[in-house]
Amino acid sequence: MGFFAFFGSLMIGGFMGFFFERWGITHNGMIPSILIALGAVIVVFMLRVMFHLSFGSPGLDAIIGSAAALVLIPTEWAHRRRNRRK
Repeated sequence: MGFFAFFGSLMIGGFMGFFFERWGITHNGMIPSILIALGAVIVVFMLRVMFHLSFGSPGLDAIIGSAAALVLIPTEWAHRRRNRRK
C-alpha cells in the first residue's frame, strides 16, 4: 500500500502546484511550482517513512508539505525579477 500512497501523494502535490499557480498565490511559473510541490511531497513522505513524523494521512501530508514549500519559496522576488526584465 505504500507504493500507492507515494504516487497518490505525488499526484496531490502536482495538483497543489498547479492550483497555487492558477489561483495567483505563486508567481514562479507552472512547471517550477509543480516541481517545488513535488519536491516537498517527496521530502515529507521520506520523513514519514524514516522517522514516523506525519500530520495524518499521506494525502494530508502532501497537501501541507506542498503548500508550505510553495509559500516559503520567495515568489514575490521571482515575480519582481521577471517583471524587471520586460
